Amino acid sequence: MVSRLAPATIPIFRAQLSSKQSNGHAAFVPQIRKIVFEYAQNWSSSANTRTYLHRHLQALARANPHVEVVVRQRNNRQPIVRGFYLNDNEKVIPLNGFEVTSIEKKVQLLLDSSGAKIKSLKRRTVESTADSARGIWSGLHDSPFRI
Repeated sequence: MVSRLAPATIPIFRAQLSSKQSNGHAAFVPQIRKIVFEYAQNWSSSANTRTYLHRHLQALARANPHVEVVVRQRNNRQPIVRGFYLNDNEKVIPLNGFEVTSIEKKVQLLLDSSGAKIKSLKRRTVESTADSARGIWSGLHDSPFRI
């Protein structure tokens, strides 16, 4: 009688060798999860924000079903819009003094943003993993210059 033993290793199939999908590879996962509009009902600085909410909020919510849209009254304060992201960051943009078209652009900026903190590209410090070829100079290590 011949007994068959199970193989010592599990065979690797081609489907198991595929890499994990990242954002933008086969599907896009927007990073924003929630937008909160906060405005004052009686302040004149919130007039354009109220106009934007009455005219464009429904279209914004239909165009972005993945985003939770919240409208809150914020009495005696300037109007703002907050964006909450998947990486637990939050961006706040004040809306006082903006026209309706400018408010649309700021909301689109929040929708397109990743939520990552802004990093300065200028004046990055130089860091090295290796020591200097000449070493560290100090006035105490050399004899003073003689004339």
